[in-house]
Amino acid sequence: MIVADTNLIAYLLIPGQYSKEAESVYVKDPQWVAPLLWRSEFRNILALYVRRGLMDLHDAYGTMEQAERLMRGQEFEVVSARVLRLAATSGCCAYDCEFVALAQDLGVTMVTSDRILVTRFKPTVSSMREFCS
Repeated sequence: MIVADTNLIAYLLIPGQYSKEAESVYVKDPQWVAPLLWRSEFRNILALYVRRGLMDLHDAYGTMEQAERLMRGQEFEVVSARVLRLAATSGCCAYDCEFVALAQDLGVTMVTSDRILVTRFKPTVSSMREFCS
């Protein structure tokens, strides 16, 4: 089991530059969990793709449904105090710290492409490449 940040979920489901790496992460560990926040962040990614003409609205609906199927039963609430403490001590935003907090609470690795999170929260947080090696 890993905590997958929203970008990792997007890389898996929306073809692009990091899709192969995300697929490798999924092959290595297909049990992905995330805080409930992932849904809002993922919808925001899809809205951006639609606004930029990279995806039509119908495809965005389908991609959201696919993401919801992938993450069904794998979504968790996080403790606000832990998130705020992590944000205050790391300088990272509370959104990102929700994923870190969940990984720490579950005692698992969080996988992300965010270099700052990897640097500030080692060994809890790993890059896609590190996780697969």
